[in-house]
Amino acid sequence: MTQEPRRERRTATARELADRFGVSERTVQRMIAEERTTYEGRSRERRDRIVELHRQGWKGYEIARELNVSAGLVSIRLKEARSAGVDLTRYAAVGEAHEKGQS
Repeated sequence: MTQEPRRERRTATARELADRFGVSERTVQRMIAEERTTYEGRSRERRDRIVELHRQGWKGYEIARELNVSAGLVSIRLKEARSAGVDLTRYAAVGEAHEKGQS
């Protein structure tokens, strides 16, 4: 029984590693690449987290900073969620409306 190699996310670019080890970029990509299912799962979790933080009232740049991604990526993921029919109603907005009604 063979075990799949444990692949860590790389911290250097493929070009940097290729230069360091004297191989092609493609060799580095092929040997170190993250499994597709792993990448897709991580991406799905990040999308879900973006939507959740947005619902909690976080601003796009705050979400980006928290998740260590660009503000543009946050904007794109929220736009995709809207197009897919995901409810992006903010919890804070619902709570504020409720509080105003009780005053």
